[in-house]
Amino acid sequence: MSPSVGVRVTANWNSCGDPGLSLLKHLCSSVTQPRRCWWVFYVRGLSNGVVSPQKKPLSAVIKEVCTCWTLPGPENYALQYTDGVQTYITESNRLDIKNGCILRLTKTPGRCAEDLFKGIQSTESGVRCDSLKELAGISKDVTFAQEFISRDGHLLLVKIVEDSKESNVIMTHTLTAFMALMDHGIVSWENLSSVFIKKIASFVNSAPFDASIQQVSLDILESMVLSSYSLFLLVKQEITTKRLIDHLHVTNQQIQTKAMALLMALLQTAGDSDRQEMLKLLNDKSFRQYICKDIIHSSGTVQDEMAHYLYVLQSVTLNQLESRMKTPLDVYNQEQRDALHKLRDSAFDVESENLSHERRRSLCAKEFKKLGFSNNSNPGQDLVRTPPGLLALDTMCYFATQYTEAFKRFVLENSSREDKHECPFARSSIQLTHILCEILRIGEPASETGSDYHTIFFNQDKLLEELFCVCIQLLNKTWKEMRATQEDFDKVMQVVREQITRTLANKPTSLEFFKNKVNALNYSEILKLRQTERLHQEETLAPPVLELKERLKPELLELIRQQRLNRLCQGTMFRKISSRRRQDKLWFCRLSPNHKMLHYGDVDEDAENPPIETLQEKIPVADIKGLLIGKDCPHMKENKGKQNKEVLDLAFTIIYDVEEYSLNFIAPSRTDFCLWTDGLSVLLGREMSSEAMRSELEILLSMEIKLRLLDLENIPIPDSAPVVPKPPSNYNFCYDFSQTEQ
Repeated sequence: MSPSVGVRVTANWNSCGDPGLSLLKHLCSSVTQPRRCWWVFYVRGLSNGVVSPQKKPLSAVIKEVCTCWTLPGPENYALQYTDGVQTYITESNRLDIKNGCILRLTKTPGRCAEDLFKGIQSTESGVRCDSLKELAGISKDVTFAQEFISRDGHLLLVKIVEDSKESNVIMTHTLTAFMALMDHGIVSWENLSSVFIKKIASFVNSAPFDASIQQVSLDILESMVLSSYSLFLLVKQEITTKRLIDHLHVTNQQIQTKAMALLMALLQTAGDSDRQEMLKLLNDKSFRQYICKDIIHSSGTVQDEMAHYLYVLQSVTLNQLESRMKTPLDVYNQEQRDALHKLRDSAFDVESENLSHERRRSLCAKEFKKLGFSNNSNPGQDLVRTPPGLLALDTMCYFATQYTEAFKRFVLENSSREDKHECPFARSSIQLTHILCEILRIGEPASETGSDYHTIFFNQDKLLEELFCVCIQLLNKTWKEMRATQEDFDKVMQVVREQITRTLANKPTSLEFFKNKVNALNYSEILKLRQTERLHQEETLAPPVLELKERLKPELLELIRQQRLNRLCQGTMFRKISSRRRQDKLWFCRLSPNHKMLHYGDVDEDAENPPIETLQEKIPVADIKGLLIGKDCPHMKENKGKQNKEVLDLAFTIIYDVEEYSLNFIAPSRTDFCLWTDGLSVLLGREMSSEAMRSELEILLSMEIKLRLLDLENIPIPDSAPVVPKPPSNYNFCYDFSQTEQ
């Protein structure tokens, strides 16, 4: 059995409780070089050790260790982490070793790969099972993976899957190891046989089957789909959309998440025709009801991974409207011209067959003017602007067809008003459609980190059109409440936008709920909100109040600093962004209670708040040299041109140690980004600068000011302190309490 060898950087004596401690101190006391340039090796319980410079070749270091403890054949040994992912130490990653890390002297990756390769082929099922279980864990290391794949070990795993003669436990270990090996990108997914793909698909298609096997199989199929279009076609032939939808009905959240991941991979990789076919199934009312019942409103909370895929589904579905939104109306297109005239006919029941051509043209122009088109002689010109392009015509026609009475009432009611006070239906509809497109982010590609989905989307057919029908009637109502004229058009649209965004921010679950809430938020309520904000702004701008704010700021800033540090102590789950796969790449980071160490390490999806002892890596706060954000981060520079703005806004990096190592982060949300960058700034002795800090400081200042000014309600605050009057010439008016009253 290989000896257990520890590595301690000499500065960390307090964390080293080994019997060889006195020896280590003695060895290091003889070192004249800077302490950070040395490794100290010892075997637990033995009375000999070795001090070796870090810059010495790794092979020479291992040889010294083996010589010290009389171990033959140093070429057969390697160093490996003992905690977390047991990665081998190589020349390329040796500088990543942190203070206090424990390593072990073990078999080289080549020897280990050879032993496992033989163990997998053993005739004893117990040996095969143990070998595959160990392989599933160690395959996450790229050095080992290269050695195992060089022996065609991955092909041996493929054969095990194709034969399907093993137990479910062995098959689970086989698939897990295969997935870990393929994740390194050493072997192309396109080299896999159709037999293997069909076998993996059969695991997914089988109704009563082992959940662990199905999870990994769904994972493998997703990676295949994302790797190439040819594999997408093969997987699409074997896995039906309906079968994946069935997996969403189960109670196992992991199965649900991975089935949804594969669905979204298929949807995003598909061509236009295949995507339309899939969306037809995914837009079915029964499917959306399953989503609401079995995922959104299930007993458990929606996990971040599932929330992302719901957001992607919403984004891809709504983006089907992008082509209409960016296409201007063609005045020479007969179908589009017919749609315009059908809209006019729906509003005005006028017989024009017996009229002359000139008379008919004049009548049409008048009716298009009543409909609210700016260019009544050629109304198609109003729809040339993109966005919203033809989408505005679609929403108007939908309203006229589905809510004919409301449409007629809108048009006739406004055509009977004075010219100044009429609400132009067409102009309002075009602008409202544009507003809804911006709010629903139609035309924006799905973000890698987005998770902001609308529950109402999964409860409602034709969401954009139905929202338009509610909001165009709201617009008419608001127009009347404001007693608006044509000059007030932009003001009315601003109020309507505010009404919609405030209501959607409350996450309405149904169209009826949205309708009730948005109509309750009438113009009077908007005025009250604006009045409150204006009064608040005015009272907080008085010079005495501003002076009081400045006096309160230091105390409140200290409160925010403590909150940030407490939040860092609680820790946060971070995700490793990959262009191929999002799931199963999580790590957790938290600050120690004494604010001296940052602890971090890889964790599983279900690890909500892992104890600090389980996080294998750590960085002394004293070693942190700098904080980078956005495009200045190394992991953003490496992927230059591939990261969208949303990911850039969530990226930050810690630079630490004299060698300027870096620890890269991508925050799960903008809020977490602000909390962590503020907290790290506090640890570095810098000023906090996030927008969240400024917002919270303003809220705290506002609350404190209001409490202190309660006694001055309705009393005007002067800009300067009143002048103190001169003292009186005498004080004869004062009552003398010393005299006894008669």
